[in-house]
Amino acid sequence: MSGAMARRRFLALGGGLALTGGLAACSSPLVSGLTGSQPDTADVIFWNLFTGGDGANMVLMEKAFRKANPGTTVEATVLGWGNPYYTKLALAIASGTPPDVGITHLSRLPLLAASGLLEPIARTPLAELGVTEDKFTPAAWQKATVDGTAYAVPLDTHPFVLYYNVDIARKAGLLNPAGDGLVPLKGKEDFVGAVKAMRDAGGAQYGAVMSITADPSTAWRFFSMVYSGLAGPIVTDSGTRIAIDDEAMHETVAFMQSLTGPDLMPKNLTGAGANALFSTGKAGFLFDGEWQIPAYRAVKDLKFNVVPFPALLGPKPVAYADSHALVLPRNDRGDETRTRNAATFVKSLLDSSAVWAEGGHIPAWLPTQRSKAFLDQSPQRNYVQAAFDARYDPVAWYTGAGSDFQGVIGGTVIEALAGRITPTGTAAAMRSALKRYTTSRPPVTMK
Repeated sequence: MSGAMARRRFLALGGGLALTGGLAACSSPLVSGLTGSQPDTADVIFWNLFTGGDGANMVLMEKAFRKANPGTTVEATVLGWGNPYYTKLALAIASGTPPDVGITHLSRLPLLAASGLLEPIARTPLAELGVTEDKFTPAAWQKATVDGTAYAVPLDTHPFVLYYNVDIARKAGLLNPAGDGLVPLKGKEDFVGAVKAMRDAGGAQYGAVMSITADPSTAWRFFSMVYSGLAGPIVTDSGTRIAIDDEAMHETVAFMQSLTGPDLMPKNLTGAGANALFSTGKAGFLFDGEWQIPAYRAVKDLKFNVVPFPALLGPKPVAYADSHALVLPRNDRGDETRTRNAATFVKSLLDSSAVWAEGGHIPAWLPTQRSKAFLDQSPQRNYVQAAFDARYDPVAWYTGAGSDFQGVIGGTVIEALAGRITPTGTAAAMRSALKRYTTSRPPVTMK
């Protein structure tokens, strides 16, 4: 399939969303991209989706680039997270006036790459700047590679991790002799026993908490992590075939219900409720993404640590994760100066990624990951292994961060966590929900 045809099919899938999603409120680079005018208001146009603490850290990294490259200007535009961002990015690239550098989640990369919207890394000056495969966490670089070609430069890995209250863990006898981690845990019996110890010996109201109610993405992350210890992706063949392993599904759901069924953790709990229980010392464990670390660090008198999940089902630990990555969108103008400026900007962000790690993310750039600037950060240094054990969303045109897939499948997991459906019923519900995607014609051919 030609790149132009792939782009047209991609736009057929998502173009309507962007065109009806409040164009008047969009930034000037997007508007110029849709109208065909040149968006060259700076030497490097950078699109991202970072707000809050991540946004503040990214601004510091942009400032570091400007300071080191005073003759090169950067214009950073922050767009709405999720589907709107990816549709706008695709529209701008397809219109011929893309940003010079963009952010993507690696879980979203396969569709962008297959649509012919990205410049292969090998065709950019990045390798000349030392940005090569051997300097990245292997799992992240592998996910940045589609059909043998790398299309993105991983900035981080952000895994689903295990928070624990240090004081409660000490009372429960779960701290290691050094007091800087948990005793070895392996397998579902060890883990369920630890959660029970947090409640019974540790004195917590709940052994563990997790945001469940109206939070399908978190439910999906938890399910995917557990299930992946036993089986492969639930969809294969670029998302056209349902590949649920019934035995693995049954064991996964039974394990989750062994936590919520006997009230070791709540069956229904909002994000605010999970935050309140963990923040006030009423829960021993918290299951969440590492990006919540800055919020809990701000809680007075809360002593907590963060570690990777141990092996739960299956012999090896698995960390559900995603990665933010930097891409150079396809640009047919052939402006070598802009491409070199973009590559220099990407390299600068990698070199500044210890700042990025302040938000909880594990740097994918190994020179930073092994640097004192990162290794001095706690608890970040304690769960680096999760980046090496990372499992991402299945490869499909409909999966990835903020996707409807996560909402639909995560919604089924919520029902299972609440005990409203059985393990067998969960498998049937997922198969039914997945048919709407697997029987649809993919907008592009993906491998």
